[in-house]
Amino acid sequence: MMLVRLIIACTLGFFASIGWTAAAAAQVPPSTAETANYTGLLAAAARGDVAGIRALVAKGEKPDVQDGHGRTPLHVAAYGSHHDAMRALTVAGANPNALENDRYDIVTIAAVANDVPTLTVALALGASAKNVTSRYDGTALIAAAHLGHEDVVRTLIQAGAPLDHVNNLGWTALIESIVLGDGGPRHTETLKVLVEAGANPNLADRTGQTPLSLARARGYEAMVRLLQSAGAR
Repeated sequence: MMLVRLIIACTLGFFASIGWTAAAAAQVPPSTAETANYTGLLAAAARGDVAGIRALVAKGEKPDVQDGHGRTPLHVAAYGSHHDAMRALTVAGANPNALENDRYDIVTIAAVANDVPTLTVALALGASAKNVTSRYDGTALIAAAHLGHEDVVRTLIQAGAPLDHVNNLGWTALIESIVLGDGGPRHTETLKVLVEAGANPNLADRTGQTPLSLARARGYEAMVRLLQSAGAR
């Protein structure tokens, strides 16, 4: 039994290190150098310049022009939390569900940033909480659960985010709140929100480990109690 627990713990530690590193590297906001080189709508979006956006669109500039990383002006405005610019770009025809090169949309950008106001604007503009995003074929909900952004998780659930989507690591949002979380208050509350919304507490990962076994292996007692109360096995 001790050997089994040791193997599980080592495996979880390995995947957790991959997950944290990947999350830090995958989503890339515009750098200072990139922003300095922007022109046209990209530059106006980076400044949150609504009048500039409207003037450039009136002159015929395309609202979904992309920078070298595949970011549209709408992505750039979302990174900057420029809500009025986001609205102006969408009115001009920008695609609210566009993906940049690493397959991030404005919903996932806001979710990772723990930016509920920007997330709310994105959803109101027609961006979908159901989009499959990132190189991991995940969702904004999985990204938010991974990071323990419980208010973002609530907002996404209200917007219809799929609770039991499985990414290409074999993990759901519920599982990521455990294996990529720290077992502390934020991730425990995230787990609680997911369970109360109806996320499946018995959906195992690709190795057959259930959320309950994963929480036990990491010593996350508060999570274990939550899962048991939800009927987890």
